[in-house]
Amino acid sequence: MSVTQGRVVAERYELSTLIGQGGMGQVWTAYDRRLDRRVAVKLLRPDKVAGLEADELRRRFLRECRVTAQVDHPGLVTVHDAGSEGEELFLVMQYVDGADLSDHLAEHEPYPWQWTVAVAAQLCAVLSAVHAVPIVHRDLKPRNVMVKQDGTVTVLDLGVASVMDTDTTRLTHTGSPIGSPAYMAPEQAMGGAVGPYTDLYALGVLMHELLSGDVPFTGSTALGVLHRHLYEPPLPVGRLRPEVPPALEALVLRLLAKDPQARPASAQEVYEQLAPLLPARGTPTGAPLDPTRPFLRPHAPWPDRARTPAPQPAPLAPAPPVDEKPDVAAAVDEVKRLLGEGRITQAVDILGAILPTAAEQHGERSPVVRTLRKQYAATLLDDGQYRRALPELRRLADERAAEAGQADQQSLRFRYEAAQCLEQLGEPAAALAEYRALLPYYENRYAFDDPALAHDVRRRVGHLLLALGDRPAAHDTLARLLMDVERLHGPGHPMAMEIRRTLQWLGQVR
Repeated sequence: MSVTQGRVVAERYELSTLIGQGGMGQVWTAYDRRLDRRVAVKLLRPDKVAGLEADELRRRFLRECRVTAQVDHPGLVTVHDAGSEGEELFLVMQYVDGADLSDHLAEHEPYPWQWTVAVAAQLCAVLSAVHAVPIVHRDLKPRNVMVKQDGTVTVLDLGVASVMDTDTTRLTHTGSPIGSPAYMAPEQAMGGAVGPYTDLYALGVLMHELLSGDVPFTGSTALGVLHRHLYEPPLPVGRLRPEVPPALEALVLRLLAKDPQARPASAQEVYEQLAPLLPARGTPTGAPLDPTRPFLRPHAPWPDRARTPAPQPAPLAPAPPVDEKPDVAAAVDEVKRLLGEGRITQAVDILGAILPTAAEQHGERSPVVRTLRKQYAATLLDDGQYRRALPELRRLADERAAEAGQADQQSLRFRYEAAQCLEQLGEPAAALAEYRALLPYYENRYAFDDPALAHDVRRRVGHLLLALGDRPAAHDTLARLLMDVERLHGPGHPMAMEIRRTLQWLGQVR
């Protein structure tokens, strides 16, 4: 069975983009059709299941599913589902939005030593939970570590981890050593018994790489790299980065000890040695992907608008290659189908991905692009993605007003929906100002025959005044609105009844 984009696994998970490929198989971003969410799906390749080793590979993969699901820690990806389909096996995991540590290092060389300490401390917390099961990860490396937008670190791919029991040891000994040569401990390279100390060695390699920009041992062949792990001492990072604290350099050298017994006794011990080097509580830089942030502002929300500017959200759907322009018409049909099935999340991603191509083909201000952007904004609004919808709605409102005037009904509708976004985002003062600016237009009977919109805006103004603590103004606004609604619809109208209840409550607390 071929693995292709758009294929549906287990009648539920629609594969979207290939994001990783290795010896065990492939990893895809996908959409959960049942719960309308993004997930990551790992598949064991059909050719890796065939042949004499099929049973062992199948057991190894299923063991991965069970083992990963055992550990409950915020620094590990959540397992949603697992199973088999025909010749293939699949594991469905949480989708992690961020950058893998390898890319993070490449974008921030030289990597601040404070960041190295913060990343390592978070990894120690994860490894402590993993080792308590007991599980050995066996393949800890930057590609298996994600730095999320809020600076927290997530460990991926316990795929080569195994529960340390007799059956597991026998299974792994039947094949070659599991892991990546550049991060492989000497005992692992020799096919010997592995334990938590093996992961600590890999942590030392990872820290050395972050501090120096390269792994401690390289070579033209895997065998050459393993030989250097076994027999050559690592270069102290302080010689490459004089600003690295001596205590941090000494810890990295201990982690890289050839003898497992010479390494720190546990991930907990490593954390305690890192703790004095962690940043004290303070104000973060405000940039996303800062691994010191969880220590500077523990448990603070993200985006932390009290201290940091909100990051601009990037489109979640990867842009297609330049030579493979998406078919705009086909994408629009697909969006209609998805919206008809209630799969809003996937529809949002497709719309966001095709907008640049549509603008290139038809022009930024063409009716086609304008219609797509309207649909995009409306879909974001329906999906509750108010922060992403707000700039789209403001842009649509400004462009329409420039063409048809400030009193244009469509422009006013976009502004009304933008005000709703501000309200939902917890910005009552900004929302109140927008609603008040809209009200004269909606109260103009020559432009709007139906007073319902004006009544709704006035009700929202009253509630926002309450939220801002101005009870007298809120009472006056709602009392006047109640008289107008009762005059038009009678005292039994739902809005009149709601306003009356609010006014009664205000009378009790004044």
